[in-house]
Amino acid sequence: MKSLLSAFFSICFVIALAAQDAEVPTVDDLSLGQLEKGEIHKLWLSLGEDHLSNPIKVPVLVAKGAEDGPVLGLTAAIHGNELNGIAVIHQFFETLEPKNLTGTVVAITGLNPMAIANNQREFVDGTDLNRIFPGKQKGNRSEQMVYRIGEKIIPFFNYHVDLHTASFGRVNSLYGRGDMQNDTLAGMLNALAPDIIVTNKGKASFGSAAGLTMRAFAIAKGVSSVTVEYGNPQVYQEEMITRGVAGLQNLMVHLNFLEGAIQSSKERKICARSYWLYTDMGGYLDVAVDLNQEVKKGEVIAILKNSFGEVIATYKTPEDGIVVGKSTNPVSSSGSRIVHLGILKE
Repeated sequence: MKSLLSAFFSICFVIALAAQDAEVPTVDDLSLGQLEKGEIHKLWLSLGEDHLSNPIKVPVLVAKGAEDGPVLGLTAAIHGNELNGIAVIHQFFETLEPKNLTGTVVAITGLNPMAIANNQREFVDGTDLNRIFPGKQKGNRSEQMVYRIGEKIIPFFNYHVDLHTASFGRVNSLYGRGDMQNDTLAGMLNALAPDIIVTNKGKASFGSAAGLTMRAFAIAKGVSSVTVEYGNPQVYQEEMITRGVAGLQNLMVHLNFLEGAIQSSKERKICARSYWLYTDMGGYLDVAVDLNQEVKKGEVIAILKNSFGEVIATYKTPEDGIVVGKSTNPVSSSGSRIVHLGILKE
């Protein structure tokens, strides 16, 4: 009897999900001009087909303001294990009243849906989608996915925030990346209120078909684009989500999408550059520093032990800096990450 009831309720759940999905239209392109002003719209955007000839769909939230204006784009989870950004967008949209909005906010809450479903970072063919823009119209699976993102989503944006987290085995502070020599990008990053900002221009031109991030691609298309890293992978972190929502609210005021006052926050640390430090042998790694910790040249940041518990390497900072991110996985082969070191701007 229990098995029959369980089967019955499972069928009812699937039917309910199908009915809910049917209420949200699936579209091949974002025709923002056709959407009613002063409303929040939900869409499924098709970016190709899976092996069953079903559309590969990404969820799109559109807050269409009562007054015409620029478009702010928000993208989350181009890496399937980077989930904090999804919750940031969900909660941010709960605060929006489109009738008070000038312009439009377009948010993609999960750019890599199959990776999200598989609890993995890369696309289904093992490729990092954020390293191969602009992709290829007639390329392999990941190249076609990236090409469609570049054709169907990015061109609608005037401003863009790409929401990320650390990957498996690592943790991040709340930090932003962008060209701080560009007044627009610097203003956006400061409004988003991260703990650390790393000056990073990205690639200004297309170059080869491989190697561009989505941010670099967007900038090359004339979009003011920045990246923000919100903590750790495969989790929801309440503090990161709350601060992420507050940062986006600040950004809306800063860019004149909404009226109001930008909420003050603590001073941010600005890094002129940053880089990862790596192990040069294998063993079990113990990282001895914390996120956002300022370190001095020669300070011990980690020790490496062999299988018998003997210290075989001690790692020190090559120069003064601040810990932007770090490894949390003790199992380290040679060439494993230790810390992401930011070099503070003088």
